[in-house]
Amino acid sequence: MSEKIHEPIPPPIACEVDPRANLSDVERELYHDVLKHFSDPAYQIPGLEKGELTEAEQFWLSYECLLRYLRAVKWKSAAAAIQRLEATLEWRREYGIYDTVSSSYVEPEAVTGKQVLFGYDVRGRPALYLFPSRQNTDEPTRQIQFTVWMLERTIDLMSPGVETLALLINYGDKAKNPSLGVARTVLNILQDHYPERLGAALILNVPFLLNAFYKLINPFIDPVSREKMKFNPEAVNDNLFTGDMLMSEWWGGDQDFEYVHEKYWPALVGTCDSRRAAWLEKWRALGGKVGIKEWDYKNSETAPIVATKEVVESEKVAEAPTPETTVMVIAANL
Repeated sequence: MSEKIHEPIPPPIACEVDPRANLSDVERELYHDVLKHFSDPAYQIPGLEKGELTEAEQFWLSYECLLRYLRAVKWKSAAAAIQRLEATLEWRREYGIYDTVSSSYVEPEAVTGKQVLFGYDVRGRPALYLFPSRQNTDEPTRQIQFTVWMLERTIDLMSPGVETLALLINYGDKAKNPSLGVARTVLNILQDHYPERLGAALILNVPFLLNAFYKLINPFIDPVSREKMKFNPEAVNDNLFTGDMLMSEWWGGDQDFEYVHEKYWPALVGTCDSRRAAWLEKWRALGGKVGIKEWDYKNSETAPIVATKEVVESEKVAEAPTPETTVMVIAANL
C-alpha cells in the first residue's frame, strides 16, 4: 500500500484532440450566428440593469462553450442556443459565481470531505467523488452553492480537449437521505447551466429506490448514454481508471487518500486559482474576446496531443438528457 496522500493529483499534461471541433457547414453557420450575437459591441444581457459583458463573462463564452450549448439544443437553431446561454449568463451573475460563491464562503461545507476532486479517468476527465455519509450541515442554500463551487473547480482541472467530468458516488457507510428540495434545485441548475458536462458516472452501493427508478427508465436510454453509467464497477479492471489515479478505499485504486481538510483545501484552491489566472492571461494575449478556443488558451507548445479512434467515435454522439437527469438526481445528495 502506498503512503497516505492528502492533496489533489495535478492534472495530466497530455491532451486529447476534440473531434467535435470538426463542424458541418450547417453547424458552422449556426455557430457563427451565435458568436456574432455575443460579439456585438453593443450587446447587453437581457433583463439586467448593467447588461454589458464583463471580462469574466467574455472569457466564459469560449468557442467550446458556444458549441456545448448548441449541442444541448441539438443544433435546433442559433436562437435556441442564445436563449439558453443568456439564461445562464444571467444566472451566473445573480447566483454569484464570480464573487459571492467563493472558497471562503463554501468552506464550512467542505470540512468533512463530502465532495472531493481527486485523480482523472483514462480519458483525462477529473474525478469528482461524492460521499453522502459525510453530510455535515443543515443549510440547504449553502449546500447547493458548495456543489456549484465544486463543479466550477472540476472545470478548472480539465486539461485541453477535456470538457466532461467523471462522477464517483459511494452510497455506503450509512449515507444520509437527501432533502428533496435540495435535490430538485441542484438538478435544475445542472440541467440548465452545466449542459454537456457529464462524461461518466460510477455508483457504488446503490439504494433500492434509486436502483428501481433506473431499471424503470433504462429501456428509454440510448446505448451510448447508458454506457456512461456504471453501477458497482471495478474501475481499474474495467479500464475506467488506472490504479495511480484512483482512491484505494471502496474503489480499488492504489492511492491511499485521506481527507485532511487543512491540507487538501488550500492545495485545491491554490491549484485552481493558479490555473484560471494563467488561462486568463493567455486568453488576454489571444485577444481577450468572445469565442476564443479553450484549446488555445489552455494549451502549451510542449503539451503532447493524444487522439484515439475510440475517443473520437464515442464523442461524436450528442449526450442525451435522460441519463444525465438520472445521474444528477443521484448526485444531488450533497
